[in-house]
Parts: sequence; C-alpha cells; structure tokens
Amino acid sequence: MAGWHDFGRTVILDNDVATWSLALLVFLVTFTILPLLRRALLARRKWLGGRAPGRTHVALDLTLALVERTSAVFLWGVAVWLASRELTFPPRVERWLTIVLVLLFWMQAAIWAMTAVRYALGQRRLRSSAPDTLLQSSMSVLIFSAGLLIWGIAVLLALDNLGVQIRPLLAGLGIGGIAIALAVQSVLSDLLASLSIALDKPFGLGDFLTVDDLQGTVEHIGVKSTRLRSVNGEQIIVANGDILKARVRNFGRLRERRALLKLDVHYETEVAALAAVPAVVREIVEGTPHTRFDRCHLLSAGGPALSFELVYYCTSADYKVYADALQSINLRILERFRAMDVNFLAAMPTPVKIHGIVPLPAAPAGQAG
Repeated sequence: MAGWHDFGRTVILDNDVATWSLALLVFLVTFTILPLLRRALLARRKWLGGRAPGRTHVALDLTLALVERTSAVFLWGVAVWLASRELTFPPRVERWLTIVLVLLFWMQAAIWAMTAVRYALGQRRLRSSAPDTLLQSSMSVLIFSAGLLIWGIAVLLALDNLGVQIRPLLAGLGIGGIAIALAVQSVLSDLLASLSIALDKPFGLGDFLTVDDLQGTVEHIGVKSTRLRSVNGEQIIVANGDILKARVRNFGRLRERRALLKLDVHYETEVAALAAVPAVVREIVEGTPHTRFDRCHLLSAGGPALSFELVYYCTSADYKVYADALQSINLRILERFRAMDVNFLAAMPTPVKIHGIVPLPAAPAGQAG
C-alpha cells in the first residue's frame, strides 16, 4: 500500500498519478454513458415514429431531434471538459483547450438551433390541412436566412467567450459590409427579394405566373432567382429582384374564370326571338358542367348589329375545363339560334388600301400584255 501511495503521488505533467487516474476514469465513464444515453433516446424516437405526433409529443419529439443532431465530437468535448476540471495545465495548453471546447460548444449550439428551425417548419407543414406549396417553396430561403443569422450569432458569441473584443470587430465589419454591399448590391437585392417572397408568399410551387411578358409555371424559388417552366417547354430564370419590381399575375390562385361573350345578331330577327335569347342562353349555360350563369342582356341596338352580352363563370381554375365549357356553350348556342331563326351578323371584310403604287395603264386593243 505504501508503494501505491507513493506512486499515486508521483507528479507527471504538473499533476500526480492519482489525479490523472481520476480524470481518466471520469473521461471513460462520461464518454461511455453519454453515447449510451443518446442511443437509448434515439431508439425511443424510432418507437414514436409510427405514431401520429400530437401536441403532447411535440416537446419530446423536438428533444429527441436535438439529441439525434448531437455529434460524437461534442460528447467527446464534454467528457474532456469534465475530466480536466481537476487537472492543472500550463497556461498555453489550457488556452488551446479552452478555445477548442468553446468552439465545439457554440458549433453544437448552432446545429441545435438549425434543427429547431427545421423542426418548426416541418410541424407547420404537418398541421396544414392541404399541401403547403407556399411553405415548401420558401423553405430553402427561410433555412438559408436562419442559417446566416444563427451561425453569425454563434461565431460572435464564441469570440466573446474567448475574450475577443467584438465591438471593434462589429464596427469594422459594418464599414467593410458597406463596401461589400455596394460591390454586390444586385446579389443582395435578389437575396432580400427572396426573403420577401418567402415571408409574403405571393406565389408557390406549381403556380402559373405572368411576369410582364413572360409566362410559366413555378418550378423552384431559390435564394437569387425563381425558375419558371414556360408553356413551350423551356426554363425561364428570373431574378427575384426583377419579380418584385414587375406586375405579376398569379393564375395559380385563380378560383374561377369569367367569360364574356358578345353575340351580334341581325336586325331582321323577330322581336319575339330576341326576347327569348336571354332565357335560352341561360338554360344552355346552366346545363353545362362547371359553369355558373351571371347575366345575358341586349345592351346595344344602335350599331351595325343587335349586340347581346353574355357573362358566366367557370367554377374550375383548370384552363382545359374552361375551354371545354366554352366550346360546348358556343356549339349549343349556334344550334339553338339556328332552330330559332336567329342569325348572326357576318363581319364585313375590311378593304385593304395600298398607298404609293401607281396602276399600270391599260394595253391598247389588239396588243398582248
């Protein structure tokens, strides 16, 4: 016993053997227990995976998600920190150990924060009664913006914990940031525009847009640009800043389509037939699927024809359904008008005048042209 007692008091690297043994024991126990606890919690999460997540399970599920994103390097750092509390190191070694542990902690904290953001967005999509294409389309932009903010704060806090004066650093970054912003203002404009699109959600994936003279279906909303698939098949890439400056017509939010038809009939049509036109047209529209009749009136009688104005709505946003309904209504109107002896006024051809051309004189009699 005396020999072991003397050996335990032997000093190695500023610490006796007994202290080194205790530190090693703490490290091994910590680095064994923490991974086992993490593995047990992850098994618990897999067991909960087949169950519908209710409100009572949200906090537990978020905790398990954070545990899953806890890296083994961070657990190693925790074990080293607990084991080194009783040890004495030279100032230089202690400084480097502190730097490593602080960086590991704030890196893990940033990972946890990003996991919480992704989890919150995922829960928002799960609670949506319908497929949330707006959130799906803006998720990448929101995650990118949250990542910039979270990792920026983590870096600043880590530097502050290490004794770095961050106020002069922030002032220097502010001055340098102004210069960088002036150099890449178009990129920053598109980045801020993408954040505005993500928060305001004027359109989502699958929406058909008209952006000035461009038309296409939204395929991707990125940090810098939005990609549309045109009706001709090619991909159109539009900068997010340009979209915010343009007048955008979103046909994806269309709930019903309004149809306006003018029926020009001849003046020689009998008055009784003219009076029956609104009722006949209403019967045709109401008998067509996916349509809602609005009005039909004889609004003009002083022009070249008697002009009826028909307004109805297609209750489906699908353009093919609208085109089918329009075709069916037009054909049935033609059929019923012919049966009622109601004739449309044919459009008179417009004569074409060509100016600046001198006509050739007629050839004398007896000569070939």
